[in-house]
Formats: sequence, structure tokens, C-alpha cells
Amino acid sequence: MASPAPLVASISHQMVALQTLQLLQQEWGWGDDPGTPRSPRDPDHVSASPARRSGPQRARPGREEGGGDRDARNEGSGTRASSPEVEVVRGAEGGVELLPFPPDHRPCSLARMAMRSALARVVDSTSELVSVEQTLLGPLQQERSFPIHLKDSVEFRNICSHLALQIEGQQFDRDLNAAHQCLKTIVKKLIQSLANLPSDAHVVACASLRQILQNLPDI
Repeated sequence: MASPAPLVASISHQMVALQTLQLLQQEWGWGDDPGTPRSPRDPDHVSASPARRSGPQRARPGREEGGGDRDARNEGSGTRASSPEVEVVRGAEGGVELLPFPPDHRPCSLARMAMRSALARVVDSTSELVSVEQTLLGPLQQERSFPIHLKDSVEFRNICSHLALQIEGQQFDRDLNAAHQCLKTIVKKLIQSLANLPSDAHVVACASLRQILQNLPDI
């Protein structure tokens, strides 16, 4: 009977990568309902820490003194400020606090939507890969040995760990693309490893792995 140790170790690294990516989704607020507040990691998020003005309100330049008083009264009554992302309310000590509007009112750019979709595909495909390895490849490995490229799973885990440290930008995009490509490499090598196995179970496993590849188009 072949040892399942290499496959078990590979699955373990992929599980760490999967958990890292899922936590990243939650941190960005991309796995929650639209009404759930975004994480402070989100660059579009206005800090929930209130900016309090403890001093008296001053008239804005170019306006009469009375106009400034009217602005202060309006702000104190809880009306919205001119900024589309903050709401002005009176604090407990008579000051003014700036609170963020609900994040779902802010538009999401096409680039952010594409990035969110790409991350979701990697997360879903990683979850599917782990499931196939546990339910289909595990029994096969016990019956007949086939090559497991453990270093690819280690690399995938490391890429996902580095990705989780980034904010939106070019480095985040590069790491996300690297994770995408590494995951595809893992799946392709598994298909190659199963190519010479003469059992019906390997046919089912290969079909499941090819389905994962179809869900990972180039980005």
C-alpha cells in the first residue's frame, strides 16, 4: 500500500492557503451581505473613529458670520455634510462627529469588481481542489502511488500569505495572479500524475480536476 503522506502534506498546505484567502475576503468585506460594514483595510472605507470638533464653530471664508452660525446649527441637527461619504452629527459633548455612510452606497469600480471576482474564483477553486484530493485522490493514493509535487502547494501557501499582507494596488494584483497561476499548475500536474492509472476512480478524479481548470480562466 502506498503512503498517503505526500498528499496529506500537500492538502495541509492548501488548507492553510484557503483559510488565508477566506479571511482576506472577510477582512475586505467581500464575503458578507451588502449591509455589512467594510473592514478598515478597505481603502474606500472612511474611518469609523469619529473626528470630533470640540471648539466653537467658525464661519467659513467668504461667508457672513451669520451663515457660519446657520451651518453650525444645520450640522448640529444631524443633516448631511457636503461630502458624499460622511454624515455630520452632534456628539455627546456638543462637538461634531463625522460618521461614514453605509459602504453599499458607494460605487464599486470595474477594476475592484474584477479583482473581487478573481479572488472569489481562486477561493472556490482551492476549496474544490481540497475536496477532490480528500474524497477521490486519497483513496487512489492508498491503492497505487502517483507523483505529488509538494513544493507547488508550499509555494501556493506562501503566495497567499504574502497576498494577505498587501493592500489594493499593483503588488496585490501580481500576487493574486501568481496564486491563480500556481493553483492551475497544481491541478495540471495532478492530472498528469493520474494519466497512467487504469481505474475508473482516476477517470472521475481527472474529470473533477479538469472542471476546476475550466473555472480558472486566465486573468
